[in-house]
Formats: sequence, C-alpha cells, structure tokens
Amino acid sequence: MTVSEAMSHPAVSVSTGTPLRQVAREMAEYGVGSVLVTEGGTLRGIVTDRDLALGALVGSHDANDAVDSVMTSPVVTVSVTDDIHTAYRTFRGSGFRRLPVLDGHRIVGVLTVDDMLIDVFQRLADLLGPVAWSVLEETPGPPPTDTRPNGN
Repeated sequence: MTVSEAMSHPAVSVSTGTPLRQVAREMAEYGVGSVLVTEGGTLRGIVTDRDLALGALVGSHDANDAVDSVMTSPVVTVSVTDDIHTAYRTFRGSGFRRLPVLDGHRIVGVLTVDDMLIDVFQRLADLLGPVAWSVLEETPGPPPTDTRPNGN
C-alpha cells in the first residue's frame, strides 16, 4: 500500500501572511486540525490547532499576527509514492501527527495518525475476520456433552 491510498486530500493551505484568525476559520470550515503554509505554491510550514491555541494563549501572539509566526518549519513530509511502512517510520521518527504529502514539490494531501489508525484497523479486520466468523458460528455456552449411556 502506498501513502496515496491512505492520505486525506485535498490539503487545506494558506499563504505565509495569512492572519491567525483566518487560519482558525479555515480549520473550522474544512474540519481539519492543520493547515499547510505556502508561499508561491511552495510548502513553507504547517500550523496545527495546537499551535494556534498555544501561540495565542501561552505566547505573545494575537489573532492578527501572520501564520508564519507560529508555524512549524521546516516540515517533515512523505512522498505520494512512499510505501505505507515508510510513513509509519516517519511518524515514529518525527513525533508529528500530520505529514504533508508531496508529489515532487507539489502538495497533494496530508497523512494523519488517524489515517494510519484506519489502516491498522483494516489490517486487523483482515487478519481477525476469519477467526471472528468461526467464533460467531459456534453455539454459545459450554460444548455439548454426550448424554447416551456408556457413550454409545
């Protein structure tokens, strides 16, 4: 399986000068927890809902500050053609919960930990499906006993 089969797309992006207030609106409108930050079509950073909360509440940022003041940069990415196992290793190595997906230098989506959990659950279902069906087909309770005298 490749990253392209598991990723969420399209990615939501804003330009580097976008005010934090607008970034929050974009996240709410599209129901996402992160927005990619671009400049001239090139990926410059990523900002998460956590970045916004901590930047506004703990930092000295306000809603009119530009997104590049709280974004994470440089960004750890994966390629659209990477094997899903490469993505697992990238998640473990980076500690991030969202990875932009690139096709060359073009942004094509975002791979999230949630996307990976769906993959894990599907693999478990594929593995356990036959076992689960065999258990479901058995009659509940203790196994039947032979009630014939002398077992005959």
